[in-house]
Amino acid sequence: MKQKRENIRNIAIIAHVDHGKTTLVDELLKQSGVFRSNQNVAERVMDSNDIERERGITILSKNTAVWYKDIKINIIDTPGHADFGGEVERVLKMVNGVILVVDAFEGAMPQTKFVLKKALEMELPVIACINKIDRPEARPETVVDEILELFIDLEANEEQLDCPFVFASAKSGVACLDLNQTPQNMEPLFETIINYIPAPEGDPEADTQVLISTIDYNEYVGRIGVGKVDNGTIRVNQDVVLVNEHDKDKFQKVKISKLYEFEGLKKVEINEATIGSIVAISGITDIHIGDTICSPNNPEPIPFQKITEPTIAMDFLVNDSPLAGQEGKYITSRHLRDRLFRELNTDVSLRVEETESADCFKVSGRGELHLSVLIENMRREGYEFAVSKAEVLYHYDERNRKLEPMERAIVDVPEEFCGSVIEKLSQRKGELQGMSPITGGYTRLEFLIPSRGLIGYRGEFMTDTKGNGIINTIFEEYAPYKGDIQYRKQGSLIAFESGETITYGLFNAQERGTLFIGPGEKVYGGMIVGQNGKTDDIEVNVCKRKQLTNTRASGSDEALKLTPPRILSLEQALEYIDTDEYLEVTPKSLRIRKKILDPTMRMRAKRNAK
Repeated sequence: MKQKRENIRNIAIIAHVDHGKTTLVDELLKQSGVFRSNQNVAERVMDSNDIERERGITILSKNTAVWYKDIKINIIDTPGHADFGGEVERVLKMVNGVILVVDAFEGAMPQTKFVLKKALEMELPVIACINKIDRPEARPETVVDEILELFIDLEANEEQLDCPFVFASAKSGVACLDLNQTPQNMEPLFETIINYIPAPEGDPEADTQVLISTIDYNEYVGRIGVGKVDNGTIRVNQDVVLVNEHDKDKFQKVKISKLYEFEGLKKVEINEATIGSIVAISGITDIHIGDTICSPNNPEPIPFQKITEPTIAMDFLVNDSPLAGQEGKYITSRHLRDRLFRELNTDVSLRVEETESADCFKVSGRGELHLSVLIENMRREGYEFAVSKAEVLYHYDERNRKLEPMERAIVDVPEEFCGSVIEKLSQRKGELQGMSPITGGYTRLEFLIPSRGLIGYRGEFMTDTKGNGIINTIFEEYAPYKGDIQYRKQGSLIAFESGETITYGLFNAQERGTLFIGPGEKVYGGMIVGQNGKTDDIEVNVCKRKQLTNTRASGSDEALKLTPPRILSLEQALEYIDTDEYLEVTPKSLRIRKKILDPTMRMRAKRNAK
């Protein structure tokens, strides 16, 4: 018999990037008494990984739990970037409702639409939380209308349309239900969660059923499965089986060795859990997302949606440059292979395939950001390797037409930059779908553009809008191939020989274009040291010394002035490289090089390609 478990609520917090989800969770934790009043707590405490902290983004969904009036609220903080959308899709399986956080100034954005669509399809009740109401240019009333329009666009039912609105400032830790009130604390939001989000339902007497929605990984205990108990009770030392909706042959007998529940930011060991509890289970080596843990006498898998396919791929190769192996700790193909396959333990949206060469692996993900975060993590762990330019994954239809992934791009720019953005995106096969003014002298442009048209565009976009533009993209569909796109107008400056860079050589080279390196750096023949002002590649000798003769006084030459080099970040380097180049990644350096280092072989390959 199905019962409701009234002392639990399970919710996910969903939103577009930067609308304040993680900060909101911070406040809910503080005000529910998880931290002592005098405890010093880091900001955005849920973003535990270094890269998340540095970039201010959430990459992995996190579980936490707070108590309010004897009711336990399990909260899942989810990522906002489209590249990590795979995380959002699956955690919604664990919850009975969502809090949709929307910025009171930016309003409903593309990712808001994506996450909301997923929640409405699963018929989850939604609480709309308009955040940052204390921003000087906030426009909460208009944003309410925007959200309701979005609900109607997404064909929400009557009940979903009748959702409660909460106005909050997560930074100040206050919320209210009416803009005319003076908000005091987060209580109105807690009350709305308790009253509006239904309690989890299930049959406590039935056979055990737990659907695994997230995998955590820990060096000491290995894989940890996180999921919600749908039916029955799960106990330590219980004999269970693993089954999977999408893999009919899976039937694996296992034993539950340890069981945890979430309390605040910690996992607490427990002996048993019943319906509605979100639990973490360790000790099962071969547990995967989408598996259902069942009683052996009634193995019934719980349906689980397929994870969205990757749209972009790049090659990860063993570094074979003349400077290989000098800075990295892990450099062999075995190291690279083990590390990439280990990433699959926790990242469901990633694919790793072996190629004909033992030294090269094809890695596919959901976007440039997704793959660049993996590269950055590996770099910090001491890996040294090379990567190729990101390329999109094509599909073919039944008539054998080539289909490519299309993205919907929403661009907010100051009016004076509209022209250049429209021109650049049109060159990259983008179609302008809509244009409307928004507050503060900004214009919102909406484009439909091939995913490959966006590769390498963000850096250029920031330059074109003087850092004032915002671009957001979301995968739309596969559509017929739109034709070739020229990525880079300029050629490269290529080092002519190996050695150490000298001011004299650099001074002569900088007249040809922009340099990426300064004096005293190691280079090798075929390495790219700068960007040419013209379209073709040219070789420059940056290791050239000045010939000294006795006819000249040493002081008669002026000191050579070098323009400071343009140091590329990982993202900029990935955007810059062309299809015939690699990016060499080591814990200390990023070097761009030609795939073929030898100039004669390179010319020959170019001629043959033509």
